[in-house]
Amino acid sequence: MRISELARAAGVGISTVRFYERRGLVTPTARGHGGYRHYDQEALRRLKFIRRAQVLGFTLAEVDQILAVSGANTNDLGEVITEKVAEIEQRQRDLERVRLALLDVAANGVREQCPIIAALD
Repeated sequence: MRISELARAAGVGISTVRFYERRGLVTPTARGHGGYRHYDQEALRRLKFIRRAQVLGFTLAEVDQILAVSGANTNDLGEVITEKVAEIEQRQRDLERVRLALLDVAANGVREQCPIIAALD
């Protein structure tokens, strides 16, 4: 498929595909007449994975590490996994504080110091 078809199928812009290609995350399988890039289903799968991983909070550097060792020994991902788990746990704690602050505002209204700001401090 051409770059425009790949971008459409993955729900991203052509410039996003080109950016990921420059980063080495997605590569065309061939170049057709006139230098058009052609991609296979694997490129589409990778592109969808990259986008989903970013939505879940993974950086492109982390995505690159995961893709580099995909299919290999998962022990190679140990440090990335440990750091990401710690980050997720911290986000959960932060989100819980914000949730409780929002419930407090809903029940009691805003007081002198906004509980949401206090929760994020």
